[in-house]
Amino acid sequence: MMDRLREGANSIAIKVILGLIILSFVFAGIGSYLVSGSNNAAAKVGDSKISRQDFEQAYQNERNRMQQQLGDYFSNLLSDPSYVASFRKSVLDRMINDELIQQHAQSLGLTVSDSQVRQQLLSIPAFQKDGKFDKELYQAALRRAGFTADAFAEYLRKELLRDQLVNALQSSEFALKGEIDHQAELINQTRSIQTIELATSTFAKKVKLTDEEIQQYYKEHPQAFTRPAQKKISYLEVSADDLKDQITISDADVKKYYQDNISKYSTSAQREVSHILIKGDKQKAEAILKQLKAGADFATLAKKDSQDVGSAKQGGSLGWVEKGTMDPAFEQAAFALKKAGDISDVVKSSFGYHIIKLDAIKAPQAKPFKEVAEQIRSDLKDQKAVDKFYDLQDKLEKVAFESPDSLDAAAKAVNGKVQKTDFVSQADAPKVLQNSDVQDELATPEVSEDRLNSKVVQLAPEHVIVVHVDDSRPEKVLPLEEVKAKVVKQLTAMKATENAATLADQLVDSLAKGDQSVLKENKLSFSAEKSIDRQDPLAEEVFAMAKPHDGKATYTRTQDANGNTIVVKLTKVATNKDSKYHDQIGQQLTRLSTQQDIAGVISVLRAQTDIKYYVK
Repeated sequence: MMDRLREGANSIAIKVILGLIILSFVFAGIGSYLVSGSNNAAAKVGDSKISRQDFEQAYQNERNRMQQQLGDYFSNLLSDPSYVASFRKSVLDRMINDELIQQHAQSLGLTVSDSQVRQQLLSIPAFQKDGKFDKELYQAALRRAGFTADAFAEYLRKELLRDQLVNALQSSEFALKGEIDHQAELINQTRSIQTIELATSTFAKKVKLTDEEIQQYYKEHPQAFTRPAQKKISYLEVSADDLKDQITISDADVKKYYQDNISKYSTSAQREVSHILIKGDKQKAEAILKQLKAGADFATLAKKDSQDVGSAKQGGSLGWVEKGTMDPAFEQAAFALKKAGDISDVVKSSFGYHIIKLDAIKAPQAKPFKEVAEQIRSDLKDQKAVDKFYDLQDKLEKVAFESPDSLDAAAKAVNGKVQKTDFVSQADAPKVLQNSDVQDELATPEVSEDRLNSKVVQLAPEHVIVVHVDDSRPEKVLPLEEVKAKVVKQLTAMKATENAATLADQLVDSLAKGDQSVLKENKLSFSAEKSIDRQDPLAEEVFAMAKPHDGKATYTRTQDANGNTIVVKLTKVATNKDSKYHDQIGQQLTRLSTQQDIAGVISVLRAQTDIKYYVK
């Protein structure tokens, strides 16, 4: 596999960059992922380090994403320390895998030019207005994300480099017709079933619990009835976003900034150009140039000879271009032409040989003040808020240290408000207190035992917090009297599910033998027959069932999403040989094979690379 990658490193396939960067992912936290602000490493991958700050930011992003998707269920998972440890490790492992892929791509000699980065940047829809790149949208988006243009460009470069490696793998994978046909039959297969629902709630009504059973269940499951360690916490936040509401920008300030920075609000110089592209034959390009100098029509020759198919049909026209959007050599030659009608010499770029004709010039033009005034006001407010934030951060750090027994003095110094919680565990604390760095501070002896103010902790760019523990209580198994209702509910549900499963197994066994006595004794009947595909909620169990044989149905027991027990009767299997999705299936199989190759590459790289973990 490694040899095949090295052979592919210089092929045309890996020069093709597929897809666009998903900006929502970038601005969900990748800015902080890029810019390291900590000297402490979370892991070391060969000679490269993954900073603790990068890891904690990535962990918080993934945690927030899972919380939004799974809600209370995920909150319950986070109450289990072993799950949290496993979840944190999975995030760090993904970051390590990304770093390994990055290093391997570089070792293969794959590179990404500045021009490729520029082209990718200009193609991102979130930076476009009316289909064109808008510098103000771009700069505003970067400010909201909290990182620099250089950092974002470096992120794009890394993503494009990874894409090249993935494309090298993908270009070497393909699916055979037999594989596609077989997969199509499986995907298009439908199964006809009938079901009996044994509702847990019905069986729960028949459950009778003794005091001994309740006591026994309580004793055997202490963790289920344990109150976690909890703290009462005071905290004080300072953020630039909150400060914006306190700042007023005058019209005079807005006007002055516009006048002092007029170039910032001017459109770029543009050239309308046409070209003739000859990909590999410089002599042919020079021969065409000679014809043009002799008076030949540019558009006619472009349609006849240009190997840029898209523009050739338009007489070579590329429309309006501006600096930073084209290949550097092409761009330099195009902007060197002085007046409409001028034609360049033969220009070599990464695409081949060009002859460029200047069709028109559009000089830079300042946007009207009214059009940009509110954006300027917003920008100035942002900047003043940031300046004020850093002043207040210094005060917060100083006063919180000098008056360590409470946050009152610090709040007065920064004109802030102290927030207070009741007793909370890590899992149910306010979101800002779930930050890993905050949790680390809360766990230090100085904060948790001596009741001193914490250090200033950065939650995000221009957003900090100081915490103070007001009270605490240890983990405790709650007395049975206090949790009896919860014990009864859990034990009843468990016994109801067990009883339903027992009856379901009896039904499956008897029906498989052709005996309907259990069915009749319990006055049960199957639902009407229905055909399901692989998208049905019961598909996983149903499609794993043995097919009916000699007209005899097969049976199984499963559960639905609500925890009810379901008896399934499989009556018929049908195969749809519709081939309209063959292309999609082939692409899916190729992607799957590529993913397997990537997993294999990562496995080999992990074995070959010295990897050290520094956080849990």
